[in-house]
Formats: sequence, structure tokens, C-alpha cells
Amino acid sequence: MAFFDRFWKGSRAGAPDGTGTPAGFYPLYESQRPLDDDEDDLPRPRVSATPDFDAWDAKLGLVDEALAVEEKRRLRWWQRDYWRARSKLWWTGRGLLAAFAVFALLIGWLAVTAPLSKSLEPIAPPQVTLLASDGTPIARQGAIVEAPVKVADLPPHVVQAFIAIEDRRFYSHWGIDPRGIARAAWTGYGGGSTITQQLAKFTFLTPEQSLSRKAREALIALWLESWLTKDEILERYLSNAYFGDNQYGLRAASLHYFYRQPEKLRPEQAAMLAGLLQAPSRYAPTKHYDKAKKRMELVIGSMVDEGYLTAAEAKALPDPRIDVRTRDDNLPTGTYFADWALPLAREGMEASYSKQTLTTTLDSRLQALANRIVARAPLGGAQVALVAMRRNGEVVAMVGGRDYRKSPFNRATQARRQPGSTFKTFVYLTALEEGWEPDDTIPNTPITQGSYRPKNAREQYSDQITLEDAFASSSNVAAVRLFQAVGSDKVIRTARRLGITAPMTEGDPSLALGTFSMTLMELTAAYAGIAANEYPVEPHAFARGERSWWDWLTTRRDSMSSGDHEDLEGMLRAAINRGTGRNASLPIANYGKTGTTQDYRDALFVGYAGDLVVGVWVGNDDNTPLNGVTGGSTPARIWRDFLRGALKIEAAPEPKAEDTPDPEGPVQPLDVLDGEEIPVGQDGTTLRIEQGGVTLSQPGVPVEVRVDGGGVVVQPSASPSPAPPP
Repeated sequence: MAFFDRFWKGSRAGAPDGTGTPAGFYPLYESQRPLDDDEDDLPRPRVSATPDFDAWDAKLGLVDEALAVEEKRRLRWWQRDYWRARSKLWWTGRGLLAAFAVFALLIGWLAVTAPLSKSLEPIAPPQVTLLASDGTPIARQGAIVEAPVKVADLPPHVVQAFIAIEDRRFYSHWGIDPRGIARAAWTGYGGGSTITQQLAKFTFLTPEQSLSRKAREALIALWLESWLTKDEILERYLSNAYFGDNQYGLRAASLHYFYRQPEKLRPEQAAMLAGLLQAPSRYAPTKHYDKAKKRMELVIGSMVDEGYLTAAEAKALPDPRIDVRTRDDNLPTGTYFADWALPLAREGMEASYSKQTLTTTLDSRLQALANRIVARAPLGGAQVALVAMRRNGEVVAMVGGRDYRKSPFNRATQARRQPGSTFKTFVYLTALEEGWEPDDTIPNTPITQGSYRPKNAREQYSDQITLEDAFASSSNVAAVRLFQAVGSDKVIRTARRLGITAPMTEGDPSLALGTFSMTLMELTAAYAGIAANEYPVEPHAFARGERSWWDWLTTRRDSMSSGDHEDLEGMLRAAINRGTGRNASLPIANYGKTGTTQDYRDALFVGYAGDLVVGVWVGNDDNTPLNGVTGGSTPARIWRDFLRGALKIEAAPEPKAEDTPDPEGPVQPLDVLDGEEIPVGQDGTTLRIEQGGVTLSQPGVPVEVRVDGGGVVVQPSASPSPAPPP
């Protein structure tokens, strides 16, 4: 016991020294003192015979509670015990507060952001009107919308028809109809949506089927009911609903189906229009009149049930007569240029409820000229395509076929046909860039080795031929030999630089003669790059501003050297002036190339003059051979006639009458060289001037006619039957 006595300070009343120091044991650290160093001789208190255990338990309980409170106070919100310690009442109260806050925020968000003005506009794609560059309207596409209707101006039976079939309790509910929802759930018919909910759905929401959408629809419906009158809601609904045939709103539908204003609709007409709302495309009377009539009878029955019509009145109603007319303010949406331009327009448009009017690069004068030239061309049963663009790629005229109404397929942008000899331009450009000169020669003899052995037109060969002459006469064997000399990979690389994306097989010698497929638009754009000496050129339907310095810095544009460009243009001009493209010749600087594929399946002429680059294609949709039409015949003449009118080139004036019919001196043949052939007609007949006389010959005819100083002589033909021209 002496060991414990050393820790005792004194009695419960205090130490005997009178200082009031509390009695009890010393702290444990005093146990470090030596045992013989005992300064406290106070006696130990006696243990009570009856200890108060309840008091001890109470004090210990207080300690435990204090410790629990302190531990709970030290918990942080990210610790699990912080939340597990909360009571159910606490959770319930906080949950109600959170739900109320979310609801208040949602109502506030709707109050600030709900675009009520949009309920006057359809959710359909905005109407787009395209104008030519001079402001002439050329096409319109999108929702057909008319002015909104006013309930006060409509006959009672028009409003009653919609109320009876869509929402019988419209004027008595607050946007949501519990009875209607219960009736729809019980009977399985109808969706239970009120007119206000439908307005909220097709004005503000997407047509997805989900509980979240229905909840948002109900909230917006309550919002609309709190800010708009019933008549205003109904007006927006009738002015916004879809009635089929691309007609949005009651006025547009009334004019479209019955050619009358909604203020003058008869009861049976109003009933038919009201019946369309459930499934506008399925019930459109222009396509499904029987279905529309059955639906109309259902609407009339609902009007009888609601007391809007008597049974006798309903029975006396006739079947409405559909009266669809072409209205003056409707522009055609089907033109080749519009079909190509409208998707490009919508790509650059932001989502909007407003109509948009866009000005295109189309030149209405040039488009009308192209239509006239194509209409009078001797095409037989063949199709035709024409693309005209500026050197920067602005498309100013487009013809995709002979008649859009019969065939809207655009042969200028969608048809992929072989370019034929028009692709030789890229072969010769590659050779020029590799160091060849226009005066360099290449063998023009028949190819007798290898699996691919092309032939020249009319079997015309020579030992050697210059590159310029080979290009002008469109020699097939020379082009293939040049293609193999420079390498197919380099030719393909040149074509890619000029913007041609069509698949091309490396190592295929027939590639030199354009045996792969591409569009006329793509080919014409490549020639535009040659004309501008800056490529690739991207065809576009809407004007683009000047290139910014950033575009200039980040967008790569290639060009050929001035020497190569001059040499290539010399070849292109030679092809027109003294080669296969004579029929395209103009009295100004002009450049172009003919193309004719195997068996006369495609005939093309592509070239440029002035500031216009034009491509022309003639062929059959089923890829059957043409009747001897070559690139130098009909396509070249179409190209020439179009550019003559587009550039306003006057025809050569008629010679003035002289006082004496005898010329003052000898006539010099300045334009026709000795031995040169001049095409006459489309059947291949040629006129050849040589040795002081004129010789007339025709392919397939074994004789030819010669006229000279000795008179007219019929002699055997000097050349065999010709092969298909290039």
C-alpha cells in the first residue's frame, strides 16, 4: 500500500497546508521519483463502505457522450460516417428542400429561356430561297409556311373540328388533362396529350419517346398556360402544326389542298384537315384520299358527339374536292444547280426558325444560254451535261441532262464516266514538268508489244511526231509511250495536285487514255486550275471573299512554272486551232481538248476562253455507244456556241460588195496550210487542200473526189477505213 500512498495529495477537502489544492493522486509522472523521496505524509482516504456506483455511471456516460459529440464534430463530408450518422428525418427534410430548389430552378430557367416567339414558326427545316448572282430567284426549298391564323377570324366549325378530335376539354384544363390521360390509358386510344402539350412538343422539344421528354412537355405546357390565353395557344398550334405535303400551318394547308383561305373553309374541309394531324403523311388526301376521308368521318362523328353538329347536318356534308394548284409565288425546287447547291447551303446554315435567302454564283443569263444551246443541239436520244465556272471555281451555269422533269439525275455532278483523251492533258503536263519540250519528238508507230495495244484514229501513224503535234492530233500511241516514259506515279501525282480524286491504278498504261471514271464537275475544275495556274480549284455555288492571310499561310496552293504553263497552253490552243477540236475554234484565244472513249460511249470537250472554263459531255445513260459522235463534233460545237454567246463574240461580218469582182492581187491561203484537212459535217467527211487542188473524202467510202485545174476527178481513196477517233 505504501507504493500507492506516494501518489496521494491529500483529503477530499484539500491539502492540510490550507492552500485549497485538490486532494487526490499525483500524476503518473511523479512515479519517476525515488521511493525514499516521500514528501507527502498525508494519510490515504478511507474507502466508503457504500460507494455511489450510479453517480459514477452517470459521470462516465457524460464522458462518453462528450467523446461521441467530439468525434462527430471532427468528421468531414467526404467520410462515409458523416452521412450514415444522419437521421431519416434529416434526410427527408433535406430531400424536400432539394426537390423544391430544383423545381424552382427549372421554372426559373423556363421563365428566362423558353422562346415563346418560336411557337409562331415551324420546327421544320427553314425555308431557303436561292437567288442568282443578279438577284433573280431560282429555287426555293423547305417548309411551306403562310401567315398565322386568328381564332376570332375563323368560322366556329373550323375551331370545333380541331377541338373535337384533338382536345375536347381544351378550354377547361390547365395544360394537362388528367381525365384525358386516364381515358387514353384505359381505352388504349390516343396519347392523352392536350393541344398545349402538342404545341410544347413540336415547338420546343424533339419527338423522342421518353419519360423525361413527357415531363419537360408537361412543364412547358404549364408555362404556356400561365403566360398565354387559350385562344393564343390555339392560334399558335394551328399556325404551327404539320399537315403533310410539306405544308406547315392551317393557312398553308388550306391553300394547298383546297385553294382557299382558312377563313372560308367549309365544315367538311375543316374536318378533313383536322383529321390529318394524327398522321399527316399517311392521311395526305393528295396521295391517300380514301384514308383521309375515313379519318374525316371520324372527326365529324366527334363533332356530333360534342354537339357541334346534328346528325342530320353531318349526314348532309359532301365529300370535299381536292384542288391543288400551282401558285405564282412558288419557285421550282427542282433544277440541277439547285439540287447541287441546296445541300451546300444547309451545311453552312445554323439551326434557325427564320427563312433564309442566299445569293448564289449562278448567272441567270448564262444559265438560260446553256439551256438554249443544249436544247437545240443534235443529240438524238443521247443525254448531255454542261458545267461552266470561273477560273476560281464559281459555278455560273449547269445543265445535268436534257429534261429535269423526266430525269433529275445530275450527270454533271453525279454521273461518273470516262474522261477519254481529255486526261492526256495531265500526261503532257507531267512530261513538261519533267523537262520535255513541245518540239521534242516521240515515236508515233503502232504498238506491237505488250498486252495493251491502242491504235490511233483512222490508223494514222508516222515514225516520229512532236509532242505538240501528238497532243493536237490526239495520238493514242504517242500518249501511251509518253505516259510510260514519265511514269504512271508522276502522272497520278500531277492529277491529284490538280484536284482529281477519282481512283487511278498505278502502272496501268490505259490510264493515259482516260479509262477510269470521274465526274464532269471534277474534270472541269481541274482545267480551271490550269487556266488560273493555281490549283486545286474547288467548285462552289456561293461567292467567297478574298483569302485571308491565315488561309494563304495554311492552305497549300500549287502552280506550274510560267514556262510550263505557256507550253501547255500552246498545246491546248493547237488542239483547237489545228487539231481534233477545230469545231470549237473561236476568234479569240481559246484552249481545250477533245475526248472520245472506246466505241464512242462518251464524247467530251473541256477548255477555257476569256474568264470561263466549260466542260461538255454527251453520252447515253446505259453506256451504249453513240452514233459516231466524237468529242470534236457535237460537244465541241456546244462548247463553241455557249462561249460565243457567253463572251458576246459577234459573228464574222459579211463581206462588203466591191466595185469590181476581181481582186487586186492573188489570194493567199493564210489560215489553211497545204495538206491540212478540214472537217465537213458530223460523218467524218473531210476536205483536204494539197498540190493546188481540193480533195473530198469520207470514211468508209472507197473513192474520193478531187477538184483541181484539170477538172473533177474520181479516184480511189488513199486511206483505209478509219478507226474510232480519240
